[in-house]
Amino acid sequence: MEIALTDNELIGAMANSDEQALIELHRRYAPYLRAMARKMLRDRDDVDQCIQDAFVKAWDAAGSFDATKASAKTWLVTIAHRTVLNKIRGGRLETVPLELWDSPLNPPNHVTRIVLEEAVARLEPYEKELIELAFYQGYSHSQIAQELSQPLGTIKSRIRQALDKLRSFLEDPKGGDDRDN
Repeated sequence: MEIALTDNELIGAMANSDEQALIELHRRYAPYLRAMARKMLRDRDDVDQCIQDAFVKAWDAAGSFDATKASAKTWLVTIAHRTVLNKIRGGRLETVPLELWDSPLNPPNHVTRIVLEEAVARLEPYEKELIELAFYQGYSHSQIAQELSQPLGTIKSRIRQALDKLRSFLEDPKGGDDRDN
C-alpha cells in the first residue's frame, strides 16, 4: 500500500527535481486551476497554455515555497491567476517574483466564494460589469474606460463605489440593500 504525500511534501519533492511530484500535483490541481482560468479566458488553448505555464513556474519556484505563508493550493491558485492575468494583459505587465510573494493569511474557501458571488449578484448591472472587467478579466482602469467609452475618473469612482457596496454586503449579508439606492 502506497502512502500519499501531502501537497507540501510534493512541493518539497519538486524542489528536489522529483518529476513524479509535479505529475501528482498536476493531477490534483489542474482541473481546479483550469476551471478558474476558463472563467477568465475564452480560448481553450489559452487556458491550457496558462495552466501549463503555471505548473512550470511552480516547478521553478518550488524551492521558495513557504507553507507558513500559504497552503499549496493557495500558492498554486495565485501562480495560475497571475499567469492568466498576464495572458489577458498581453504579457505587458510583469508579475511580482514568486520568491517575494506573500499570500493572504486567510485564503478564500468555498463558503467565502459563494458569499462573494452572492454579494456581486446584488450589484447593479453596470457595477457587475465593472467588477467583471477589472477583477475577472484583468482589465486596467484605463482599459475599462476605453472599452466603455467613459472618462477614467468616472470608471475609478464607480469601481470604488462598487467595491464599497461589496464590502457593505459582505459585512452585513442580510442588510445593505437599501444603502445608496
